[in-house]
Formats: sequence, structure tokens, C-alpha cells
Amino acid sequence: MSSTTTLQKEGGPTGNPGDGQPSDGLKAGLKNRHLSMIAIGGVIGAGLFVGSGGGIAKAGPAILISYALVGAMVVFVMRMLGEMAAASPNSGSFSAYADRALGRWAGFSIGWLYWFFWVVVLAVEATAGAAILESWIPAVPQWAWALIVMAVLTATNLGSVASYGEFEFWFAGIKVVAIGAFVIVGMLAVFGLLPGSDNPGAGFAHLTDAGGFFPNGYGAVLTGVLMVVFSFMGSEIVTLAAGESENPRKAVTRATNSVIWRIGVFYLGSIFIVLTLLPWNDKSITEKGSYVAALDSIGIAHAGTIMEVIVLTAVLSCLNSGLYTASRMAFSLGERGDAPKAFAKVNKNGVPVAAILGSTVFGFVAVYFNYAFKDTVFNFLLNSSGAIALFVWLVICFTQLRMRGILVREAPEKLTVKMWLFPWLTWATAALIMFVIGYMFVDDANREVVTLSTLVAGVVVLVGVVLDLRRKKALQG
Repeated sequence: MSSTTTLQKEGGPTGNPGDGQPSDGLKAGLKNRHLSMIAIGGVIGAGLFVGSGGGIAKAGPAILISYALVGAMVVFVMRMLGEMAAASPNSGSFSAYADRALGRWAGFSIGWLYWFFWVVVLAVEATAGAAILESWIPAVPQWAWALIVMAVLTATNLGSVASYGEFEFWFAGIKVVAIGAFVIVGMLAVFGLLPGSDNPGAGFAHLTDAGGFFPNGYGAVLTGVLMVVFSFMGSEIVTLAAGESENPRKAVTRATNSVIWRIGVFYLGSIFIVLTLLPWNDKSITEKGSYVAALDSIGIAHAGTIMEVIVLTAVLSCLNSGLYTASRMAFSLGERGDAPKAFAKVNKNGVPVAAILGSTVFGFVAVYFNYAFKDTVFNFLLNSSGAIALFVWLVICFTQLRMRGILVREAPEKLTVKMWLFPWLTWATAALIMFVIGYMFVDDANREVVTLSTLVAGVVVLVGVVLDLRRKKALQG
């Protein structure tokens, strides 16, 4: 679809004006409460619980600045995406918008890269969840748990979009309640107001009493950025899910407007509590994990088990959303002729069965590689998909720069959500993302990831360009 496509003809996911109900076979099975919780829970991944300890060890209290920088970047990207999604809700989200604004090659490339990212995530999360379940019930081997978890969530997604929404509502709800309780209880303990707490209640002293706020230097903030950036992936899922909701534009607008407080409370708030309960260099933060160490310092019994339950919930949530997201992106690609046509077909319940099964099969294969060829094939898959989140955000920036002009010319009334300080803040966000990508090339720990991800992206873009040229040639012929 060219950039001159008339947006006046569009309304919902595939062109139905009015209420925005899907007209492509998908059903509006997601209720407002589903979308609200998907929006809130989508930004809380297992990486927040598992990976934050490593970032604290590298940057100390300054990791808060790392989280704030990445959080701001995500807020701006979500604002751009919200502007486009509110104007034209679509199950392909940024891939469909890139298709329209930048060219077929761009929509093809970013769509398939995003699909690849999530099917690899399926294997990672299935294995992580299986490890927790095996520790509880060792009679069942880890590979069998991974198989069971994948099969159950595949069945859920095959049932209906409402089934996915209901599962995610409760998964996300548990994460939200857990972090909310952690922040409240932790804050009381920080000031010595929690009855029976073992924590000395040092107030904000731990932010500076172990070498200052920047104990490892100012450069550690950038290292921290690289360590935390990937835990934010998933915030854009709500713009895909909105295409199957009762009121897509309202859902997108609400999710976009609430992303600031969500990141502020769940990321900055919870990490702030960890850093005020314990000195940043306390060994328990890396040995037990930041949240378990913080709970232990308060004196909460069975903190490790409690956190395992929460992490398992986060893993299942990520698996559930990952399978949904991958299948809907495959569905959108199929609709646009960039994937097998079978992916664009839905059953009587409005479920794209082939797209779900195709994504699941690759996920199962990736799980097998994780057990059989962990250090070779799976390591390649993991590294070659690691930087795709940043590529997606960068494409969203460039797409929004073009889409704003198209919307202003063709459907200005649909600009109900606008990017702040356009175009300067969009360019600044793109520059920050490119800086992070560039910094990964000189960082020893991330060089392989960004190099392999760039090579894979280059191959996919090349395929997209070739296919686009062939289509144009065929039309001219």
C-alpha cells in the first residue's frame, strides 16, 4: 500500500468507519477491562524481576537514571504509536503503518523481524517457566513442563481472543497487585513504619552511603541502559490487541496516556524501593535477586517462593502475549500478501488458526534447540533477535514522521492523539535509539547481539526490497 492511500476510507482495523469493529474476520472479543490490564501488564516482563539485580550491580543507585532514560524513550515511542493507532487501529500495528508510510519492504521487514523476536521469546519463557515448575515437581522433566506450558497456552489462544484476554487479565492482575504491594510495604519499611520489619529503616541513606549515587562512574549509566532496555519490550502489544477490542480508539488513547505512570510506578518505583531497603553492593541482590533480597531484608517469610510464583506468572503472561502477538503479526502479514495466505484465514470464532499454529511450531522447534543445541543454534537465535526491540522502536519513529503528514493531508480529524513537540521530539527519540544501538557495538557484552541482529535484519530487509521490486515490475508489466 502506498503512502498516498486515502485514510478517509479507514476506520477500524481494516477500513470500517464508525465503531472500529474488525471487518477482516477477527472478532472484537476483548473487553475494556482486558485492554486496560494488557496495557498495564504489558510493560511488566519477567526481566524486571529477574534481570534488575545485574543492572544494580553494574551501575549502583544510578541504575534509576538508566531506567528513567529507557522509560522516557518508551513513553515517547508509545506516544508516536498511539498517534497512529488511534487514527487507524490495525492488527498489524506498526508493521502496517510502516507498510503505508515507508513502503512495502519496510512493513514486510519489521513485521517478520518482530514475529521472529516473539517466537524466540516463546522458547526462552517456556524454558524459564519449566525450570520453576521442575523445582516444585521434579518428577516431571523440564522439557515436559515446557511442552505442557506451550500446549496449554496454545489451546487458550486457539479458543478465542476472549480466552487470551481473560488469561492475560488475571496474569497481569497478579503482577500488578504484587508490585503494588511490594512498593507500599517496602516504603513503610524504608521509614521504619512497618510493624515487625527486620529492615533498619534507613530512609534514603542507602542511595549514597556505599560510594555515592554514581559508585561506578557516570559511564555505568549507559551500561545500565543496555542491561534494562530489553525488559521494556512488550508495551506496544496493546496497539495490536486494540484491533480486536470493542472500542479500539478509546483503548489506544487510554493506554497511551497512562504509560507514564505505569513505567514510573512499576519500574522506577519498585527499583527505588530495592535501592532504599539495601545498599546497592549487598551480595544478596545478585545472589538471590533484587526483589527476593529486598523481601528478605524486611523479614517476609518464604520470600524466595513468593517471588518464584510471581516470576512464573510473569513468564506465563509473556508466553500468552508472545503467542498472541506473533500470531496477529503473522495474520497481518498474510493479509497484506507478505506471508502465506493461510495465515490470514480465521475460523468461525474469528481466530487465525494457521497463524497461531505456525508461530507455535517455530516456538516448539526453538524450545528443542534450547535443549539439544543450546550453545550453537539456540544461542544464534537468541543473539540474532536480541536487538530487534530497538529496531522496531526506530522504525516506529521514522514511520510516525511520515504518517503525520499523511494524516494531516487526508484525515486531520483522526489526529486525536498527538506526539508532543513534533517533529523535534520524534527526531530526538530516534537519535537516542541510534545512540544506544551504536553503543552496543562498542560494548563487549552486547557486540555479538547487535552484530548478529543487524545481519539478520539486513537479510530480511534485502528480501523485502527484492520482493517489493518484483511486485512493482509485475504491475508495470
